[in-house]
Amino acid sequence: MPETSFLHLTTKQAWEDALKVGTYSLSTKGKTLEEVGFIHGSFADQVEEVAGFVFAGSTEELVVLHLNIDKLESHGIVVRVEEASNGKSYPHIYGAIPCELVDRVSAAYMNPENQLVQI
Repeated sequence: MPETSFLHLTTKQAWEDALKVGTYSLSTKGKTLEEVGFIHGSFADQVEEVAGFVFAGSTEELVVLHLNIDKLESHGIVVRVEEASNGKSYPHIYGAIPCELVDRVSAAYMNPENQLVQI
């Protein structure tokens, strides 16, 4: 059975900004959905590697958005698991995420060894 739960890592500030407007639309750190064409996601076993790549050296407060492919798709948001240039497959969200469709938000930060710590 394919995995349906996945994650998106972002800054606490970006999430707070999204809550003000009701939708989250950043693709990745510093890039919008409009610029990239989709929002990057990762499965649980990929999030630490992605964090080390995207947020290495960051001292920002981070959050992990917990999402579900079936839930997003039932609201008309397309999610495709696609192969990246590194040969691994990641979930890509083709549309803004309504904040109420996020299952859970957990706090996180990068430690001095550039490892993601989820609180």
